[in-house]
Amino acid sequence: MEFELDRTQKEIQKAVRDFAKGEFDKELALELDRKHEFPKKIWQKAGNLGLIGVHYPEEYSGQGLGSIEDIIVIEELCRGDSTIGSAVALASFASELVLHYGSDELKQKYLPQVAEGKMLSAGAFTEPNHGSDITAMDTTAVKDGDEWVVNGVKTFITNGGLAGFYSVLCQTDPDVQPSYRGLSVILVEADREGLSTVDVGEKMGISMMATSEVILKDVRVPASNLIGEENKGFYHVLHFFDESRIQIAAQALGTAQGAYDRALSYVKQREQFGKKIAQFQVTQHKLADMATKIELSRLIIYKAAWNFDQGRIDPKLTSMAKMYAARTAVEVADEAIQLLGGYGYMKEYEVERFYRDAKITEIYEGTKEIQKNTIASAIIGKIK
Repeated sequence: MEFELDRTQKEIQKAVRDFAKGEFDKELALELDRKHEFPKKIWQKAGNLGLIGVHYPEEYSGQGLGSIEDIIVIEELCRGDSTIGSAVALASFASELVLHYGSDELKQKYLPQVAEGKMLSAGAFTEPNHGSDITAMDTTAVKDGDEWVVNGVKTFITNGGLAGFYSVLCQTDPDVQPSYRGLSVILVEADREGLSTVDVGEKMGISMMATSEVILKDVRVPASNLIGEENKGFYHVLHFFDESRIQIAAQALGTAQGAYDRALSYVKQREQFGKKIAQFQVTQHKLADMATKIELSRLIIYKAAWNFDQGRIDPKLTSMAKMYAARTAVEVADEAIQLLGGYGYMKEYEVERFYRDAKITEIYEGTKEIQKNTIASAIIGKIK
């Protein structure tokens, strides 16, 4: 059992940390947050440096690495700045469906563009009437000759309106029971006739990330745009979730670490009642609790990523990692604000933005309640 990063992993960690220090300007972050604007130039630079899609094979402009290296990148990006980091880290969101299940043609066409920072990707799973339940979809795809005709509405879609393509979960067999056995994933290009997007409106956090409703009206795509096997989409998406929940956990971890870094720096400089705030025992206990939660989150996330790299599917472990890391992000960011007092409430001091960005990690890619259901189901098993 080895708890030390290897040389390549340390080099990646340093490269991303240096990139964040050089590119994540605080004033720029405040401006982009206020404008709800995607950090396009930073995303493109990250692509040029090979920081996107490190887990892709080299033939698709990746580095041929795994989930562990991927989460190292995500953690450091979000540690540098929770909002810019999240936007860049999720630029390739759901592209793993193409990576793991797409045809060679789809991989060659889309993955290099994502990895090189030329195209955003998106996963279109959530629907207005179903929320976290992906066992049945109102969105349908019907075969018409050598094409699929897709109809439906997806909501809360990350990168919606900016993505070059969407991996859409559709009902392709409406008669089978249970209904999830008739789901398929189909790649729909953003410029297809009949596809439109509507921004969901202003959000509490992750304001540099586009989040939209995706409307599909008689959208025709080639039959070859099917990702994986027909009517196996539910299982493909579950496998993807086993990877993506680790990514969101890493986003939460980086956000927690970034908030903690800023709080620690502040209390070591700020004086009250004739001494540094860091000298008060109550402050020290808060810092000890925060650091412990962060370390525990990191350990379970890295274990989940290592497990995934071994080719194992363990929804219990990935759900534990996401649930605990997300809770840690919210709690640590909350304490960071408390340690800064009135200044913590001011945008200039950043931690209030980390707090706003932390909360989403308890919601998307399955709410914390969904994670608890998954964990409990694995623990209890089938009751006879």
